[in-house]
Amino acid sequence: MTVLDTALDTHHPDYTAHREAMLAKLAELAAEHGRALAGGGEKYVQRHRERGKLLARERVELLLDPDTPFLELSPLAAWGSEYTVGASLVTGIGVVEGVECLITANDPTVRGGASNPWSLKKALRANDIALANRLPCISLVESGGADLPSQKEIFIPGGAIFRDLTRLSAAGIPTIAVVFGNSTAGGAYVPGMSDHVIMVKERAKVFLGGPPLVKMATGEESDDESLGGAEMHARVSGLADYFAVDERDALRQARRVVARLDHRKATADPDPAEPPRYDPEELLGIVPDDLKIPFDPREVVARIVDASDFDEFKPLYGTSLVTGWAALHGYPVGILANARGVLFSEESQKAAQFIQLANQRDIPLLFLHNTTGYMVGREYEQGGIIKHGAMMINAVSNSRVPHLSVLMGASYGAGHYGMCGRAYDPRFLFAWPSAKSAVMGPQQLAGVLSIVARQSAAAKGQPYDEDADAALRAMVEQQIESESLPLFLSGRLYDDGVIDPRDTRTVLGLCLSAIHTAPYEGARGGFGVFRM
Repeated sequence: MTVLDTALDTHHPDYTAHREAMLAKLAELAAEHGRALAGGGEKYVQRHRERGKLLARERVELLLDPDTPFLELSPLAAWGSEYTVGASLVTGIGVVEGVECLITANDPTVRGGASNPWSLKKALRANDIALANRLPCISLVESGGADLPSQKEIFIPGGAIFRDLTRLSAAGIPTIAVVFGNSTAGGAYVPGMSDHVIMVKERAKVFLGGPPLVKMATGEESDDESLGGAEMHARVSGLADYFAVDERDALRQARRVVARLDHRKATADPDPAEPPRYDPEELLGIVPDDLKIPFDPREVVARIVDASDFDEFKPLYGTSLVTGWAALHGYPVGILANARGVLFSEESQKAAQFIQLANQRDIPLLFLHNTTGYMVGREYEQGGIIKHGAMMINAVSNSRVPHLSVLMGASYGAGHYGMCGRAYDPRFLFAWPSAKSAVMGPQQLAGVLSIVARQSAAAKGQPYDEDADAALRAMVEQQIESESLPLFLSGRLYDDGVIDPRDTRTVLGLCLSAIHTAPYEGARGGFGVFRM
């Protein structure tokens, strides 16, 4: 076997400093996750419990097979906005009756589970994941519909939720709605467009318009139960396929529905997996707090792939990009990992060839980011960096094997694109707390603006205000620094979550398992024109 050696000295002061910086970031991350777990706060959680109801994550836990993991997605959605962290919605992948499912659960402790703009983005991202990976969708519903003060941002794009449900069903991907409480107005179409519907007795309320709206619109007097209660829908309208006596019974029935789906994975079970030879705890001390300092990504690879076994491809060519073959939890993967930040022409051509090979062999690709982008300068422009960088981006864009991305360090400029950033539709994208992503580094961006301002003043024959320049540079650097941090980016759903580096192997294993639920085939051509 080609087992990777390690040069990591866990007793070196640099390692200790890197580890301490990472632990500080993880503590901050845990605090923000705590805000999401708190939902609407103690007052509303207590009120919910007093009504005899389970919390959103308790419903998810009871739905899942015992002692199986739940890969929560976008837990920091809406971070940094006016809305509650988590966006009143829980989404993730978990195993139900042995079947990997995409699960969404409204959090009714946050404004009654009403949807805001970030809830919508989070739900649409979950639907994309379900469709790409053919995962059955289970919606645990208790929502008052749209958060009306933000309707202008929700109403028009919000119709995509119902469109997605019908497309999933048309693609043969099962959809299941379990209604625990209100599912009103547009929310009524979630059970209305799902393949299987379960409603809880005296709790579920599903109607296009509640009694007050009906009174205003038609003058008719009605009550919740006769208008949209679970028993009415089970006995009269036929909207409910199953009638549950309480929440636990509803979750039990949901599990039975999944058990009868006969939904199978597209591929055979993976090969037996041997854990890495090195301790994943050591991942905490690999990435420097200062991302200008390079680190060897092989040290990361050695701690996430099976048996630390890695067959490197073109190890002597384009050495700023490490490429090679490995297995992860028994699944074969091709890995592209930035070694020294900058991508040159050689790295770009190497990447394009490697991506083509992965497509020839139908092997998923894992991108480990730490790049400042493609190299600039006269020598490199004359050497063809644009066409070679375009070659790499072309290959990534037209590759048809599943892609996974992990942002470990920097992910700047077009290098973010070439390494399969969010705009290039990786099946999953996660970030470490050490990651940063922007059009360029804060100092470079501020410096560019300063140079442009100086040139403008000189062209007009005006004196240049050095004090104003220093203040501008400081302001811009601070702004770009804050906007490039993983909490900020994760809050906007530019990734699927910020993860503890020690969990990387587990998270990627769960993603690879989900990916292999759907069939896929690599591109055998059709990469467009490579500018040679």
